[in-house]
Amino acid sequence: MTLRRSRALQSLMSLYFHLRAVPPSALRNSATWFQRLFEDDWDTVRRRLDRHLDEMLDQRYADQHALYAGQAQDGPQDGPQADVVLGGRPVTHPVPEHPPFLILTAAQVTRVADYLGSTGFETLRPTAPPDPEVHTILAAAHRDLTAFYTRTAGHGDAVVKCLLR
Repeated sequence: MTLRRSRALQSLMSLYFHLRAVPPSALRNSATWFQRLFEDDWDTVRRRLDRHLDEMLDQRYADQHALYAGQAQDGPQDGPQADVVLGGRPVTHPVPEHPPFLILTAAQVTRVADYLGSTGFETLRPTAPPDPEVHTILAAAHRDLTAFYTRTAGHGDAVVKCLLR
């Protein structure tokens, strides 16, 4: 499920996966810089979500990753389908117990956007048939991720990803 408006105000104790579009020229090779990138207040995050500058996935981000990455069953688990959610070059988080940040280059973002734009949700095959509620959640996430990556690729931006609590 992607978070929108009031859902972005969920408890800070819940896990969610945050994707942010960043111009390549603004990227820094600093874990501390990446950490500060995700310290915005919720009003700022909501505005960025509404403009498809950010995207947020709730605890089902692993299911969403499996939905896309599972499409590469006949070949290697790489390529744009594997990059949609959990793909990217890892950068160690400054807090050792936190997972690394993930970085997609502008070229990788374009490949992901092309993949999502040419892949209808109904053609994706989940590893297990989801119940109707989960199906609705995954379909909404697919629409939101497609809009986010399409907008980001159109601007030539990279994507930085972070698991937040």
